Amino acid sequence: MLRLALKMLFGDRGKYLMLVSGITFSTLLMTQFPSVFCGIMTWTYANMFNSRAEIWVMDPKAEQSLDNKPLRDTDVNRVRSVDGVAWAAPYFQGAMQARMPDGNFKLITLVGLDATTLAGAPAHVLQGSFDDLRLPNTVFTDEFGLERFSEGQHHADGSARRIGIGDTIEINDREARIVGVANARRSFTGGPFVFTTYDRAVLYAPQQRKMLTFILAAPQSGMSAEEVCRRIEAETGLQAMTEEEFRWSTIWWYVRNTGIPFAVGSIVIIGAVVGMIIGAQTFYAFVLENLRNFAALKAMGASNFRVTGMLVVQALTTGFIGFGLGVGLSSIVLRFFVRLGKVGVYTPWQLPVGVFAVVMGISALSALMGIVRVARTEPAIVFR
Repeated sequence: MLRLALKMLFGDRGKYLMLVSGITFSTLLMTQFPSVFCGIMTWTYANMFNSRAEIWVMDPKAEQSLDNKPLRDTDVNRVRSVDGVAWAAPYFQGAMQARMPDGNFKLITLVGLDATTLAGAPAHVLQGSFDDLRLPNTVFTDEFGLERFSEGQHHADGSARRIGIGDTIEINDREARIVGVANARRSFTGGPFVFTTYDRAVLYAPQQRKMLTFILAAPQSGMSAEEVCRRIEAETGLQAMTEEEFRWSTIWWYVRNTGIPFAVGSIVIIGAVVGMIIGAQTFYAFVLENLRNFAALKAMGASNFRVTGMLVVQALTTGFIGFGLGVGLSSIVLRFFVRLGKVGVYTPWQLPVGVFAVVMGISALSALMGIVRVARTEPAIVFR
């Protein structure tokens, strides 16, 4: 009977293709746009991804990773004095304008690292060495920085010029010589990351009374980061979060305070509704066209349970195929986005699992409508 059900499904090619196309389109929307949303959210905590630290200490009013509420420089020693803290280092972060050799300005995110330990430096270096930051007027950038800095740059003969190691830019009218390139995640603000020492970053940045943005720290061996965070808060009055806590605090801030979740959620809901309408309507039309066939099966002794099984197999088969095609097409499109480098992309494993559950739910609803109609059908109609 199950084989007969599949033959009936594949035999009506028009309805079958319509069913699969609707579910494929729905799956594509429900997979692609949440993946882009998750990718954008990873950009909001790019500084944490680039500068790994188990504990981030900040002003009590700070809510997310780009919320720069400066601390006093003496707060570093206060954190170091807390029992359970293995080390603590200053960390500067700020949006700046960098002047290119042709006079144009580019937005950058300037990061200042502790000159002694270089705590918070990106783990993956593509060119150069972070030890070179101890030389005068030196900075590191990321790959995106070289791309952005090279835009519109030309040699004297008019040929395109690519900015690289050894070239010099200006930050706040001060020389900054590029000595290395790091592999860093792109910032939500759109500007590349530029790394230097903390003392030099303070000179590059516009002067104000307090310059320290964050304090990076680590717990002593045998102590949890959560416990040390609570101790830091109790003894210093500052806010301390583990990397995981700070990451989620940042994500939820953008979810609550921006329209990105609403825009993405609207598209996902549209995708689910479109898939539900097309799938249910098309499958119901398929059942109506084959109503006499189902009635004939019932007349030959097939029970409602057996016919119901046939309808469920037909609906779930189209759901499986449509889901597979939709995820496959989404993977191709997202791979193109990754190569383009203009859009963040991240697909957690929970996303396709959730989409699969929704698609199976849509298929089950479509099957239910057909089951109700067939169950009410009298076998005698086959003789009319």
